[in-house]
Amino acid sequence: MKLTLYTDYSLRVLIYLGAKPEGELSNIQEIADAYQISKNHLMKVTHELGKLELIETIRGRKGGIRLAKKPEEINVGRVVRKTEDHFELVECFQPGGGHCVISPVCGLKHALAKALQAYLQVLDDYTLADLVHNPLELRSLFQND
Repeated sequence: MKLTLYTDYSLRVLIYLGAKPEGELSNIQEIADAYQISKNHLMKVTHELGKLELIETIRGRKGGIRLAKKPEEINVGRVVRKTEDHFELVECFQPGGGHCVISPVCGLKHALAKALQAYLQVLDDYTLADLVHNPLELRSLFQND
């Protein structure tokens, strides 16, 4: 299964913020520079993460963004489920079942559905804290020299 860039960027933002000392503010430009990715994409991502109550936005001159929850309270599987727009691995997963001629008797759909559930269950076993267990090393990689 391949995650969308949207989910990838969502997880990267959370990792970046989770590696910061608790409560420290960051900004979108800083994160975009650290990952060398589009600030415009990150603006959309951070807006959605705010709506999901995973990050909080502080407005104003000294504002920025930070985690709204402790890293151990942010479940990776939940984030993936909330940020992926669909889990249609193959045509027959589409609403209406697609147009594959073997759909009525195919065992692949069931095997892939089971694999998808296993994939998500593994992600459910991880929190953001698991992903940022090495904050000093992560922060050193985020340095833009």
